[in-house]
Amino acid sequence: MIGSSARTYKAHGIVLRARNLGEADRIFTLFTDERGKVHAVGKGVRRPKSQLAGRLEFVAEVGLGMHRGRTLDVITSADRVARPWTRIVDPAAFATAHLMAELIDAFCEPDLPLPDVYALLRGAIRALAVADEPARLVPRFELRLLGALGVGPQCGACVHCDDPLAAAAAWADVEAGGLACAGCRPHAADALALEPHDVANFRGLAAVRGDAVTPVLQATAAATRAVDGFLTWHLGRRPKASLLLADFAAG
Repeated sequence: MIGSSARTYKAHGIVLRARNLGEADRIFTLFTDERGKVHAVGKGVRRPKSQLAGRLEFVAEVGLGMHRGRTLDVITSADRVARPWTRIVDPAAFATAHLMAELIDAFCEPDLPLPDVYALLRGAIRALAVADEPARLVPRFELRLLGALGVGPQCGACVHCDDPLAAAAAWADVEAGGLACAGCRPHAADALALEPHDVANFRGLAAVRGDAVTPVLQATAAATRAVDGFLTWHLGRRPKASLLLADFAAG
C-alpha cells in the first residue's frame, strides 16, 4: 500500500499511451492496480542505452518503481510482468487494443483506484493473445467496463417499470440507462429494438465471470448496436479507435 507521506512507491501498471517530452524523455499514461490512471515521466527513455525503453511498450503490464513529483510522477524502474501477446503488428489486434486503452483513458480519472477495471483490462489484453477475431471481444469489454464503472445498463428488467424481460422483446433506452419493455419503450424514430434472443445475448455479454473477457457467445448485430449506443451516450462521442476497427471489419 502507499503511505500518505511516501515519496516512492511500487505498483503494477499497464501502458495506455505515451508522448515525447523534450529531447530524451517521454510521458506515459499508465493504468495501475492501486492508484488507477497515472501520468508519469520516463526520464531518458528515448536514449539508445535506456533500460526502460524496451519495457514500457504499449499495453505491456509492468512492475513499476515510482517517485512522486509535484505535477508528474517519475518512473524509476520497470520490470515486465506480462507482454502476453506478440500480435501488435496484426492490424485488427492493434486497433482493438487501442480501443480498449482509449476507453480506459477516457473514462477513468487520475489517482482514482479502480481494481475491477484494472482486472478487466488485464484480462482483455491477455484475451487478445489467443483471439482469432479480436473485434469479437469489444462488445463484452465495453459492457463490462460500463458495469465496473457503475453505469452499466439495466438489462434484467425494464428500466422504467421493473417488469422482467425474460422471453420478451425490449428496446434500448440509452437515456434511461437500460432496456425497456414494450409498454415503456421509447418512441423515437431511431429507437433500437431487440428481439428476445438479442435480449438474452445482451444479458450474456454483461454477465460477470471473473475477469475473463473472451466471449462465450457471438454478439448479435442488434446487441452490438445497443452496447455501442450505451457506450457512446456515456462517453459523449464515438471512440476514435472504433472507426479504425470498423474499417478493418469492413475490409
